[in-house]
Amino acid sequence: MRHALFVYNPLSGNRNILNHLDFIIQKAQKNHVQLTIYRVEEKNDFFDYLLQTNDFDFIILSGGDGTFNTIINQMFKLNCHLPVGFIPAGTCNDFARSLRMPANLDEGLEIIFAGHTTKVDVGLINDELYFLNTCAGGLFVDVSFSTDDELKKNFGALAYYLKALGQVAHKKSFPLKIVTDIDCIEEKALLFCILNGTNVGGFPNILKDANVSDGMMDIIVIKNCAHIDLANLFFRIISREQISNKYALRVKAKECTISGPENVILSIDGEKGPQLPVKVKFLPQALTVIVK
Repeated sequence: MRHALFVYNPLSGNRNILNHLDFIIQKAQKNHVQLTIYRVEEKNDFFDYLLQTNDFDFIILSGGDGTFNTIINQMFKLNCHLPVGFIPAGTCNDFARSLRMPANLDEGLEIIFAGHTTKVDVGLINDELYFLNTCAGGLFVDVSFSTDDELKKNFGALAYYLKALGQVAHKKSFPLKIVTDIDCIEEKALLFCILNGTNVGGFPNILKDANVSDGMMDIIVIKNCAHIDLANLFFRIISREQISNKYALRVKAKECTISGPENVILSIDGEKGPQLPVKVKFLPQALTVIVK
C-alpha cells in the first residue's frame, strides 16, 4: 500500500474539483493508494506539519499554476523532493500541459497511480523564490492576478485574453537589460518572459521545441512596436503560431540578471512577484514529476 498526500485548491479554475473528491478517493483505493487529503489555505502551516510527520511516497497536486508554485516552494524550503503528480484544475494549466498531463481527470489519475517519473528543471529567483513555468514582466503579466475570480470561473482563459486585449491600447515600453551567462540584451521592451516549457498564458506550444529538462531557460523579449504590430503578434499567438517576427527576440541561457524600472510588474507562475532587478537561474532536473 502506497501513501500519497493529495493537495487541492478548491478555488482553482471552475472549482469542479470539489465535485470529484469521492471519485478520486475511490480511484486511489482501487490502485492500493492511501490518501491523506489537504485543502490549500492562505497559510499552509499544516501542510508543512503533514510533510514533516508523515512518510509519503508521492504527492498529488490539484490546482492551477499558482497553486503548484505555492506548494513546490514550500516543499523545496523543507528540503522535500518527493515525486509530484499534477492534476490540471486551474484556468490556464501551462506547466501541466508542458508535461502533457491530460485535462481528463480519470486519465490523469491513471498516469499518476502508474507512477512513471522523470526529472524537470526548476527556476530560482534571487536564491529564494522557486518557479515552475514562467517569470514575466511588462504588458499583460498582471492579467492572471488582476482578473476577477468569477470571470475566471465562468469564462476560463478567455477572461485573460479579453483583459489582455484591453491593455493593448495603453501599452507602454520600458528600458530592459538582461545579462545572461552568454549574452547581453538591451531593448526598449513591452514584455519579457522567462519560460520553462512550451506553454504560457494558456496558449499551447508557443515554443514547440522547448525542453523542461535541458537546464536552459528560454527568454522571450517583445520589443517596442506599433499597436498594429503588437495586435498582429497577439493574434499569431492566439492562432497557435510560434512567436517569430522582428519584434520578438528569443535567447537561451542557464542564468540571467534582469534590470529595469521598479514599477514593472512581475508575474511568477501567474502570481505577483518581486520588483526588478532580479537574478534568475535554473536548477537542472531538480524536481521529480510523474508523467505518462
